[in-house]
Amino acid sequence: QVQLVESGGGLVQAGGSLGLSCAASGRTGMLSTIGWFRQAPGKEREFVASLSWSGERIYYADSVKGRFTISRDNAKNTVLLQMKSAKPEDTAVYYCAAGTVAAGPKTSLYSYWGQGTQVTISS
Repeated sequence: QVQLVESGGGLVQAGGSLGLSCAASGRTGMLSTIGWFRQAPGKEREFVASLSWSGERIYYADSVKGRFTISRDNAKNTVLLQMKSAKPEDTAVYYCAAGTVAAGPKTSLYSYWGQGTQVTISS
């Protein structure tokens, strides 16, 4: 099994920056994809960004493209999400997720999920 633990959420003003981290542990050798999703109050969970475990393929949601960057620290088995030019509509609980197949934006292909971390962007 794989365990995912997010950290780094918090409150930031619109236009500011915030970094999220996801530490993966357990049988990480079986992973093919790791990504970030978010869920705002009253809305469905939506894809934010993903990274193949090899680092070759990266996907971003149109709403965050050019503002968010996903990356991986191989030595620490950690995936980072750097948020810049934050907007109030980025406010949500952010979840780290991982899968054993090439998943990209397909939520159903992610098998492992973290508990989530709250991100609040004030206007």
